[in-house]
Amino acid sequence: MIDVIVVGGGPTGLMLACELRLHDVHVVVLEKLTEPTRQSRGQGLHTRSVEMMDQRGLLDRFLAVSEKFQVGGLFGGIVKPWPDGLDTAHPYGVATPQPVTERLLEERAVELGAEIRRGCEVVGLSQDEDGVDVELGNGGAPASGGVAGGGGTHLRSRYLVGCDGGRSTVRKLLGVGFPGEPATVETLLGEMEVTEDPATIAAVVEEVRRTQLRFGVAPGEDGVCRVVVPADGVAEDRASAPTLEEFKKQLRVFAGTDFGVHSPRWLSRFGDATRQAERYRVGRVLLAGDAAHIHPPTGGQGLNLGVQDAFNLGWKLAAEVAGWAPEGLLDSYHAERHPVGARVLDNTRAQITLLGADPGAAALRELFAKLMDFEEVNRYVTGMITAVGVRYDFGEGHDLLGRRMRDVRLERGRLYELMREGRGLLLDRTGLLSVAGWADRVDHVVDAGEELDVPAVLLRPDGHVAWVGEDQQDLLDRLPRWFGAATG
Repeated sequence: MIDVIVVGGGPTGLMLACELRLHDVHVVVLEKLTEPTRQSRGQGLHTRSVEMMDQRGLLDRFLAVSEKFQVGGLFGGIVKPWPDGLDTAHPYGVATPQPVTERLLEERAVELGAEIRRGCEVVGLSQDEDGVDVELGNGGAPASGGVAGGGGTHLRSRYLVGCDGGRSTVRKLLGVGFPGEPATVETLLGEMEVTEDPATIAAVVEEVRRTQLRFGVAPGEDGVCRVVVPADGVAEDRASAPTLEEFKKQLRVFAGTDFGVHSPRWLSRFGDATRQAERYRVGRVLLAGDAAHIHPPTGGQGLNLGVQDAFNLGWKLAAEVAGWAPEGLLDSYHAERHPVGARVLDNTRAQITLLGADPGAAALRELFAKLMDFEEVNRYVTGMITAVGVRYDFGEGHDLLGRRMRDVRLERGRLYELMREGRGLLLDRTGLLSVAGWADRVDHVVDAGEELDVPAVLLRPDGHVAWVGEDQQDLLDRLPRWFGAATG
């Protein structure tokens, strides 16, 4: 039997596969597309995702093919300088097109031993107390544990995670509600060549964006431009790709010219629909990424939110598979990530309002821009968009409790260099503490690094602070909550 089937080979599913394989979980990723996507809806990694890649030793791979950028104060079309004092050692984002992100994560997942199967579409699933049965459509190749038959392939796993996008088949088969608001506006997005010269394009775009912030023509490599333009209403079939003629028509409406667009690489559409799954877990089946939440792409948070879901879920699901997970650990995935998703939905709703072309939206944008000149407001908004401001509710305690730990310099290197294996970590300045009984799950590092200004911290595998203190008994009371019963 397969340990975990991941449905969907996008950034969320591939990140989850990487996390599970760090713990020797047998993972099979099922992706219905036969080839990697060329569409680049996600354009990069925000600060928290950059930190995660560093924690797992992947950041150098991204930096080798990407440029850094600072995204401070980018909210609803309002751009402000990066605020001082943001709690991170990585005050930047990484501009990586989604296909490149997927390639890098897939390469790492395969290196770790994950099995990626393309051309496999899930058409049915059922579960019992011991596992999940999956039915693939015609053409699905049997993976390990698969049995061909019935016009397709049947697989069985101990757990299954739906990372299969906003129109998630897994979510629909589970019958999980997906409440929210339907799209009221739609935007066309694509990459294509242009015949107009860059200087003219830049001048026209600058003029149009004075009143229409949902418009842009950004030059890329090899004469290919990324074009964003408001659509004419909302399509009845939003799953269908727009035509080049639609782009030309809308470009002429807003810019007075179509810039001679031709030879499209890919064309797509997106709306401002905002929805969230009522539950992220039903028995042995879980949801992550766009399968759990959809929202407008304002602020560039969608890909990042999904990857961060996977980072939260991976070690918890691995603990269930390994048999040491304490009661309630897997349920903490929904308890922690559902509120985070809800807050992202709310801030994208606010940004859509700010992006409006009506006088009220313009007045609101002007007011909000003035408010963001205040350093504290700018820092708050930047922490929200980049996700460094996320704090899980672990109860009362030290201000660090529930927050992710920033990368700090230690006598023996950097904190994030100690987290590459995805294990828990007790970082101890006192040298008087012990994790005996949990050494198979938690590393103990004694280090008097000056940047660590507390006696000791216990970090979960995802880098969030589970305990702060110096009392051994207090530590022993906290370890079982996250790392199960002691052994030996």
